[in-house]
Amino acid sequence: MAGTLSSSSTLLSQTYQIFASQKPWRKTLNSSFLVNIEKPSLTRCSAKKKIGFFDQILDYIEGGPKLRRWYGAPELLPKDGSVVEEEEEFSDDEARDAVLVTHGDSEIGQMVILSLIVKRTRVKALVKDKRTANEAFGTYVESISGDTSNKTILKKALRGVRAIICPNEGFLSSVESLKGVEHIILLSQLSIYRASSGIQALMTSNSMKLAEKDESVLMASGIPYTIIRAGMLKNTPGGTQGFNFSEGCAASGSLSMEDAAFICVIALEVVPQSRFTFEVVNGGEKVSDWKEVLTRLMEKTEQ
Repeated sequence: MAGTLSSSSTLLSQTYQIFASQKPWRKTLNSSFLVNIEKPSLTRCSAKKKIGFFDQILDYIEGGPKLRRWYGAPELLPKDGSVVEEEEEFSDDEARDAVLVTHGDSEIGQMVILSLIVKRTRVKALVKDKRTANEAFGTYVESISGDTSNKTILKKALRGVRAIICPNEGFLSSVESLKGVEHIILLSQLSIYRASSGIQALMTSNSMKLAEKDESVLMASGIPYTIIRAGMLKNTPGGTQGFNFSEGCAASGSLSMEDAAFICVIALEVVPQSRFTFEVVNGGEKVSDWKEVLTRLMEKTEQ
């Protein structure tokens, strides 16, 4: 990310400019964003003026065909836009190489999904409207809709999944088993909820209860986890500021939603032995090597 996540000298080769069309189920989108790719992985997210990288998420009409051309993949969706349902066959022997994104149709959920697509990660997403998700992301995301308290739906969602990213609260506290999952990343706003007062505290009381339960369930799960306690999420461009990881910073600071999504995806590459919790807000520390920073923070929490 510009001046923060990666220096300009490391940027490569191809910069793709993608224009997203307006959708009634999203906020109005009114300009372009840039995706910078170095080899197969995402190295930098930058924004034009005040319009964020993820503010204009890929949709089927604009993004799908372009992504297919990048990968040399055929057009797999029927031309009439219909989605063909296939019979589901579950096998415990299936390779676990997918990342499941919960709340995939939330704003930050879409940001996380787009980062994963650009990194060529196999993505599964829990969404409310499967058809809309298929139109938005084409064949690059396996969308699942339904009540995850239903064992069949949950098993379908977790099939082939090695890691889960939870960008919103409520999923972990609603499921019974996460068997086979190797790493869970939870983006938590608990510090913000607990610091709230007055009307704001009343408005976020239910979210706070869900966040507390999510963290409690995660800590007792026995699955290696990363809890990212972020400051107040702001709809501002990412990659334009530094960071602060000091203890207590999340309660009073803020973090670009784009930066938060980026950090969730980077955290996949640093898997703890058992548990890892850290706080992050935008601040003055410039980060050029996220793996090094996260490893340092992890070692600090283990002391």
